[in-house]
Amino acid sequence: MNPKEARTVADFLIADFEFEMQTTMRVIAAVPDNHLQYTPDGRSKTALGLVRHLVLEDEWLLNCIADGAFTPPPDDSDACGIMNPAEAIAQYKVKLPAALNRLRALPDQKLLDSIDMFGAIKLPTNNFLALAIKHSVHHRGQLSTYLRPMGAKVPGIYGPSADTH
Repeated sequence: MNPKEARTVADFLIADFEFEMQTTMRVIAAVPDNHLQYTPDGRSKTALGLVRHLVLEDEWLLNCIADGAFTPPPDDSDACGIMNPAEAIAQYKVKLPAALNRLRALPDQKLLDSIDMFGAIKLPTNNFLALAIKHSVHHRGQLSTYLRPMGAKVPGIYGPSADTH
């Protein structure tokens, strides 16, 4: 792949991430404030834990990709300051577009550079961008499965849900 082709792929992936963000925010918004500690299993994150994970790690992944290096993941404890879905969405709306803009500003050649993620995996920049989308969609899917047991409605994700029609 040459740098111009890498830019075309990056532009597509960034647009795809922006599209997925809208759905992610709808799922986060559907989480009821009175069930933030819900978890389906002792090994699973709480609803609030997943909300924080989505907001903090989506931004972290994108910024690490833009930096070309991975730093330790963010603290998603109460210390992070996100205490409810509204705060999460407010942060997501500001931080994610800024991180995506950093990726847009990368030189085309940098999109071909490989990044080492803690010695566990080494991929080109664009491959990590694709992985960031998958990470976000995966955890959003987890959170969406929490909604009905918490008494909430599942918003449409890729079309209507049983709760939206």
